[in-house]
Amino acid sequence: MKKGKRYTEAAKLVEKTTLYDLEEAVSLVKKSASAKFDETIEAHLRLGVDGRHADQQVRGAVVLPHGTGKTVRVLVFAKGDKVDQALAAGADFAGGEELVPKIQNEGWLDFDVVVATPDMMGVVGRLGRVLGPKGLMPNPKAGTVTMDVVKAINDIKAGKIEYRLDKSNIIHVPIGKASFTEEQLTDNFQTLIDAVIKAKPAAAKGQYLRSVVIASTMGPGVKLNTVKLGAAQ
Repeated sequence: MKKGKRYTEAAKLVEKTTLYDLEEAVSLVKKSASAKFDETIEAHLRLGVDGRHADQQVRGAVVLPHGTGKTVRVLVFAKGDKVDQALAAGADFAGGEELVPKIQNEGWLDFDVVVATPDMMGVVGRLGRVLGPKGLMPNPKAGTVTMDVVKAINDIKAGKIEYRLDKSNIIHVPIGKASFTEEQLTDNFQTLIDAVIKAKPAAAKGQYLRSVVIASTMGPGVKLNTVKLGAAQ
């Protein structure tokens, strides 16, 4: 695939074989984000685990201190006064069984995160085929299956992100926008990496953080020195 002129220029800033310290990497990623829109900065963490085994799964959620810079639309499945509580707390949509056909038959997916009270999981389970592949199924580990819908909504709106392994044992998550300061991006990244290290499965052997790369939407990846990330290797 032919890379554009802007990408080629940005790529000149980054030495492909160098492993950068966090502060330097963040500075380079900001410099290489030269698109006309506010690019998202993402972290890509390749872990030394095999996610096919249940005891080596890495999954959880963490609230980034400076948020992600993205407005997150929250849908809550609940009953009775929990629906009112959810809407009062800032949920974009809240309801019960009546939302199922809207999602199933009409293809309505105008939301980014789904929260459900435990008593609604039977209903939400019917949407597994639609929500599952999009990573939208509520999950207790991520704090999205809970009776405390107010806390769940507040955390999500404050910048809570969910991290999980993909099929190649890599975690891909946003850590902010190119318009963030270097300090904000560094804080967010450090909060994420601390959470992922803490979530290291007991069954994981050898080097845990295999490679860590941060990149903007349109820019080149910048590799980090994993040894210096305080990694519990």
